[in-house]
Amino acid sequence: LVELPTAVPDFDYGVSEYLTIDGDDIAWAASSSELDDRWRKRLKNQALSLKLADKPMEEIAPTLKKRYSNQLNRLQQYNERDVFAIYANALTELYDPHTSYFPPKDKEDFDIGMSGQLEGIGATLSVKDGYVKVMSIVPGSASWKQGDLKEGDLILKVAQKDDAPVDIVNMRLDEAIRLIRGKKGTEVRLTVKKLDGEVQVVPIIRDVVVIEAGFAKSSIISQEGKKLGLIHLPKFYADFGKINGRSCAADIAKEVKKLKKNKVDGILIDLRNNGGGSLQDVVEMVGYFIPSGPVVQVKQRHRPAYGMRDDDDGKTIYDGPLLVMVNEYSASASEIFAAAIKDYKRGVIIGSKSTFGKGTVQRFIDLNQFAQGGQGLGAIKLTTQKFYRINGESTQLKGVEPHIVLPDAYMNFDLGERELNEALKWDEISPKIYREWDKQPDFTSLIEQSKSRLGESQDYFSTMEKYAEWLKEKSDDNLYHLDTSAFHAENDKYEKEAEQFDAINDYKSDLEIDLMLVDPVTEKDSADYTRYEAWGKKVQKDPYINESFQVFLNMIE
Repeated sequence: LVELPTAVPDFDYGVSEYLTIDGDDIAWAASSSELDDRWRKRLKNQALSLKLADKPMEEIAPTLKKRYSNQLNRLQQYNERDVFAIYANALTELYDPHTSYFPPKDKEDFDIGMSGQLEGIGATLSVKDGYVKVMSIVPGSASWKQGDLKEGDLILKVAQKDDAPVDIVNMRLDEAIRLIRGKKGTEVRLTVKKLDGEVQVVPIIRDVVVIEAGFAKSSIISQEGKKLGLIHLPKFYADFGKINGRSCAADIAKEVKKLKKNKVDGILIDLRNNGGGSLQDVVEMVGYFIPSGPVVQVKQRHRPAYGMRDDDDGKTIYDGPLLVMVNEYSASASEIFAAAIKDYKRGVIIGSKSTFGKGTVQRFIDLNQFAQGGQGLGAIKLTTQKFYRINGESTQLKGVEPHIVLPDAYMNFDLGERELNEALKWDEISPKIYREWDKQPDFTSLIEQSKSRLGESQDYFSTMEKYAEWLKEKSDDNLYHLDTSAFHAENDKYEKEAEQFDAINDYKSDLEIDLMLVDPVTEKDSADYTRYEAWGKKVQKDPYINESFQVFLNMIE
């Protein structure tokens, strides 16, 4: 593979043959020659794709060689710990898709993702041709304040203050990152190559890096004089490593109070693509919208179910119209929230045909405790419980079905827990006693009104339904033509068919967006302001938010 010739491979682009890409449809190769032929077809398909992209013939082979050489280099950087992690996870996944082994570095990354912060320099890095490249600088971070490290810089060496610098060219990205990260207040010196070729040493005092993009944020969308508060929650985060650390429940409370102060007529909570997180925080969040009562039940094997801390304060933070948006990637804690709001009939759930369907609870077990003087052994994330709705049903496999289902691109695919091997089965237990919301909306009327809007022939969602059918049809076609004429004819047909769905990308609502940028730091920082501004534009081009707004208008009529 490394000795791929610099000239164009001697492929016969005139012979009619196919490449099958679905592994389920391919038997094990019966011989080395059959395996070689499969590689030939794969390379030929990639060469045809490069030709289609107008790549000069003399550049095709070098491009393929570089691509596979980089892949081989990454593979050769695997060490014993990586191989063990792969083996351990292959073993655990035979029994449960959510039980897995976390090497120390993976556990550290998981904790960072949950807390939304880390200690380091505040730069997003990637690897290109063996060099660690700066992709972006986090606004307000140590690198941002120091000012010398810029997007596009290549980091050549890393030194801990006065120590000798370590060459990180061709080093694994995760290992390089761990040299660059460090405790708040410590100094790291980066030898970087600038875009103009100048080599410079950049000293940076590490600090806490807050990843604001992962936290809750809100805005106000309005139309016809009515205001709907939109809260986007990308995950149920919590800093378990600190007493009174930042949590999504506390942040959501602040956003709700901010929206109430701005006199919104309703609130929409966007949980799309929210994969879950802190179970305790979701219990607390549900309590903001109901006076009192149970939120979720939890059950271990061979033990009776019990309810996690019920909301029993008799108070709500917000008692007005409420909507919750979900999709097929809203999982775990997102499903608990949506299910509780639906069971109490507290608000309207809007989204794809069903949520992800992850109804299991995991906890981390530190493996260091099992070895005398053990360190660096990592942890096991072990499935220990299932959670159940207060109506007794599990969200496992089935997920939560919204009141109002909106077509999306993947509506004809089997996604979520149901496509994972060895997933636990759906079941149900005894329901809890709870009192439904006494100001519940007229769900039947809202569903019918939404269906009427979606039935309009020129409506975005009518086009989306057709696109979803076309996308599923294309995904089921796993044969690629490998002769030039058929390859081009197939691609031309694909592009022509795709043109009928261009309107999907051109959609824009007439909603007014108020991002409420009242934070002086945010307004001063151009990068952060740009991020918020981009979010506002995304909201305006989101037909699912627009339809949610129309449902909201129907709710308050």
